[in-house]
Amino acid sequence: MLSILVVFFARALLVLLFLPFSALDKLLNFNQAVGQAAQVTSVRPVAVALICVGLFIEVTMSCAILSGIADRLAAAILAAYCLMTAALWKQFWKSGDFRLHGPSKGRETFWDFLKNLSVAGGFLMLTFGTTTAGVQTFLHDPFASTHPYISPAAGNGS
Repeated sequence: MLSILVVFFARALLVLLFLPFSALDKLLNFNQAVGQAAQVTSVRPVAVALICVGLFIEVTMSCAILSGIADRLAAAILAAYCLMTAALWKQFWKSGDFRLHGPSKGRETFWDFLKNLSVAGGFLMLTFGTTTAGVQTFLHDPFASTHPYISPAAGNGS
């Protein structure tokens, strides 16, 4: 029982940024979220679609990771989502004021960029595991579950 709680807690920490917080923020501050998406596109319907797709990804993929249903694919999708949001919205190189000392919007954005990359790395670990065999396992059946709440001793060691 303790091991199930530990695994669930670790997964909950990994998705906590998205579910509930980022998803809830998108819902409560939809117009501001669309405004942020407008940094990528000036076409409002496209910005709205980006926010809606982001909300869908954050909620459904987080639920899949928590439940263990197609959790490898969900983690891969969230990893890609983190990488894309880093590249599209955390462009520290464009700030023009990247400084190592003193106030710097570029440095603040740089830390957000690195956090997105780090979270993506955590999702990739969930996708592939910690060995090269995990890559082959994922490629063979990307919809497979890691069966996070079943002990290998119980006869299901996938």
